[in-house]
Amino acid sequence: MDTVKIEVLHAEHREWLNKIDFYYDDLKIMRHRMEEVAARNTDKSLMAQVEHFQNQFVIQRNELDEMKHAIYQSETGIAENVAQNETAVNRRSVPDDQATRERMSQFEKLFLQLRVELMSFLAKTF
Repeated sequence: MDTVKIEVLHAEHREWLNKIDFYYDDLKIMRHRMEEVAARNTDKSLMAQVEHFQNQFVIQRNELDEMKHAIYQSETGIAENVAQNETAVNRRSVPDDQATRERMSQFEKLFLQLRVELMSFLAKTF
């Protein structure tokens, strides 16, 4: 099992949480754009596309919620480790959080694809 310095993993967690907050905001904007499209159009094929995107937004939101929870659990583990022995915290290592790192990377790729797909759809509807 790979290990990483506590302060490095904590910094990475903070970065991931900041990214997650950004993606939450981006999802709100995308959802608002879909609401605008839905309000102006009644075409059934177009509404099917709107529903597709709305479903994707729910899926992405759930993934963000789960990743945020996993990060907070890992942070709790770090805090417990530090509480057990507060000396030399900056030199101690903890198990690396490779699974969350990979999950975040995969999420970002899929989210970018969703955003590109959405922008293409919006370009056709406006």
